[in-house]
Amino acid sequence: MTDDALTDWLRSAAPLGDADPDDVSDDELAPLLDVIGNARVIALGESMHRTHEFLAWRNRLLRFLVEHAGVTAIVLESGFPEAAVVDRWVRSGEGRLRTALDDGVTYHFGKCQETLDLVTWLRARRVSGGSPVAFYGMDIPASAATALPAITEVVDVLDRLDPEYGAHVRRTLLPFFRHLPSDRSGLAWAATAIRSYLDVEEPQRHRLTAGINALAERVRARAVDYLRDGADPDAVARAVRSAEVARGADAFLAAMLDGPTRTWPAANIRDSTMADTVEWILRREQRVLLFAANGHIRRTPYLAPPFVPAPLTTVGAHLAHRLGADYRVIGTTFGAGDAWLHRPSPDDAPGHSTPFVQLLDVADDGTLDALLADARQGSFLVDLATAPPAVDSATGTRNGPEIELADVRASFDAILHVARITPWHTWIDDRGRWA
Repeated sequence: MTDDALTDWLRSAAPLGDADPDDVSDDELAPLLDVIGNARVIALGESMHRTHEFLAWRNRLLRFLVEHAGVTAIVLESGFPEAAVVDRWVRSGEGRLRTALDDGVTYHFGKCQETLDLVTWLRARRVSGGSPVAFYGMDIPASAATALPAITEVVDVLDRLDPEYGAHVRRTLLPFFRHLPSDRSGLAWAATAIRSYLDVEEPQRHRLTAGINALAERVRARAVDYLRDGADPDAVARAVRSAEVARGADAFLAAMLDGPTRTWPAANIRDSTMADTVEWILRREQRVLLFAANGHIRRTPYLAPPFVPAPLTTVGAHLAHRLGADYRVIGTTFGAGDAWLHRPSPDDAPGHSTPFVQLLDVADDGTLDALLADARQGSFLVDLATAPPAVDSATGTRNGPEIELADVRASFDAILHVARITPWHTWIDDRGRWA
């Protein structure tokens, strides 16, 4: 039975109906401004990746926040160095957009109409003379599989600014990445890349780590020298950050080898690196919309047994600690729908995977998703600051078919509830390939 206080509270939620987000007016979204206040980082979560509704709401809320809240950048759960390819297209329009999305958005998240729509809007705004909106990734590179893209970006800069050292890095560091599989065309390429790293002999892995650390420290130490010699400040800043991201990626991978014998708590190196990148972005941008999985943006440690049996500190927890009221979090929930997933089939080559669609019925009782779906029809935005005690009984939120345990009031400031989800509009075909 639905709690009366919960029902009364949800009557005050901003109704969004079941219409496409593009059809929701600015007036209907106005309550969001009270939720975010003056925060510089507005984080929007997604209950699961590759879902049309969450991507469509990302695009709609970005447009609203640019026009009404002074947002100057979108930051995605995607590789930091790769995102520069997309931002260059937004700035110049040169090259093929589909290629920029394939190369510049990791985890294959760019291979869909929703992200193409996002980026073409960014470009159109710039061309029409509107205030520019930048595109960033905050994540470690190559779908968290290798530091190589970040190192390559640094070396490309060193070729101009520090050519002797750049040649040294090409000669001594880049050969360590010969372990990576040459076939990058599969949906599960990252899994094979990580496996290839784990198979590298320990002395070679330690030499790789030492080389990355030396690169990061030298670029950081010589940054002022490069600027004094007339280097582009943006190129120098990006090189320093990419070197630091490479170090985070290497540490993230190296920590996997400690797992079977570790006697101390795990450290979420990937999320701490993402938080550092968001702070780097805030030195360049006034206000940003950050879009990532609920499990990353929440303020509380991530816990999803049996897959993640011990709490891991999230990027949201780092940012809440560092930014305080300048960090506001909008989580997402959903009632039911169809999820786009993929898994290797017996005839898939290594690194390849076959997509399928899975029906997700109503969430388990006790989750926030079920609580909200039972209490009110349709989609809506609700402020958790005024939530009744019934919300505190929720065990967490769903991530596809799984449950992420959470104190929802402590984790999120507001919830965007979607009544029903559908698969993203991807150009990945039913064999896991794309044109």
